[in-house]
Amino acid sequence: MNAHAFWTVAPGVGEIRSEALPPPTPGQRRVRTLASGISRGTEALVFAGRVPPSQYAAMGAPLMGGAFPFPVKYGYSAVGQTDDGARVFVLHPHQDVFLAPAAMCIPVPDALPTPRAALGANMETALNIAWDAAPLAGERILVIGAGVVGLLTAWLLARIPAACVTLVDINPARAPLAARLGCRFAAPDDAPADQDLVVHASASEAGLRLALDRAGFEARIVEASWFGANAPAVPLGEAFHARRLRLLSSQVGSVATAMRPRRTHAERLALALELLADERLDALLEPPTPFADLPAAMPDLLAGGLCHVITYGTTPCSA
Repeated sequence: MNAHAFWTVAPGVGEIRSEALPPPTPGQRRVRTLASGISRGTEALVFAGRVPPSQYAAMGAPLMGGAFPFPVKYGYSAVGQTDDGARVFVLHPHQDVFLAPAAMCIPVPDALPTPRAALGANMETALNIAWDAAPLAGERILVIGAGVVGLLTAWLLARIPAACVTLVDINPARAPLAARLGCRFAAPDDAPADQDLVVHASASEAGLRLALDRAGFEARIVEASWFGANAPAVPLGEAFHARRLRLLSSQVGSVATAMRPRRTHAERLALALELLADERLDALLEPPTPFADLPAAMPDLLAGGLCHVITYGTTPCSA
C-alpha cells in the first residue's frame, strides 16, 4: 500500500510525497486519516526552518519522519479510523494512511465530532498549562494571547469557581469568542493589573512584558509560549524582585509535576479529548482544507487564524 504525506523540504516549501506502507505488525494499527489539525505556532517554526539545533531532540514529534531542519514530516494532530472501524487520535504528521503503535491510538469519544477532535493536541497542551498553573477558586487570572492554546487555556481556567478570567489579544475580533468561552476580553493597553495568575501564550516579547507588568504581588506567571530561536528581552529588573514574582515554564512534552505520579501521557490525552465535548469549541475551527491542497495552502494557513483542519479522501465522521 502507498501512503501520501506532507513534507517540508525547504523554508516555506512543502510537498506531498508517496511512501510504501508495509502491513501492520503485532502491536501496530493501520489508521486511515479522516482529519488532521495544524498547530500553527509550532508548525510555523518548523515550516520556516526556525527550530534551533539545540532543540532538535526536544522538538521531535513522536512519529515524525526525516530530521530537522529539512526534509521533515511533522505534525501531531491526526484523527483517523483503524481497520476495525474505531476512531482514534494519534500524534502523527499529516498523512492519509499510516501505521502507529496501538498504545498511541487514543479512542475518540463517540459523541465528539471528528473536526473538533483535531483540537486534541492543543487541548492536551492547555490542560498541562492548567495543571502547571494550579489555579485557585476566586483568583483574578489573565491569559495573554488568544490563539488556539490561549483560548483553550482560558476556557479551562474560567471553569474554576469564582475565577475572573480576562483574555488579552491585539485582535479585537477575538472579543466575541472570549465571551462565548466565558471570559472577559481586553486589548493589551486595557489589560487589568494586580492579577493573581498570568498565563502568557502570545509567543511575543511584548506579551511577556505585559505579563510581568500586570502580575500582582507574589503572582505566578506561566510562560506557555515557545520562542524557537528568538531570544526575547525580559525586564527582570524594575519591580520583578520587589513584587516577588514567580516565572514558571510549561511544556507539554512532560506531564505537569503535580500530576506526573498519577497520569501517563496517554491518560492526559484521553482526558483532553473528553474535555472537547463542549460544542462551543467549534468556534475555534477554521474552514477545512483538502489534503491535496496543503502544499500550496500551508503558507497562508500558518499566517493567521485559529485551528485549520485538513480533510482527507474519506468523508469525516460527524460523530
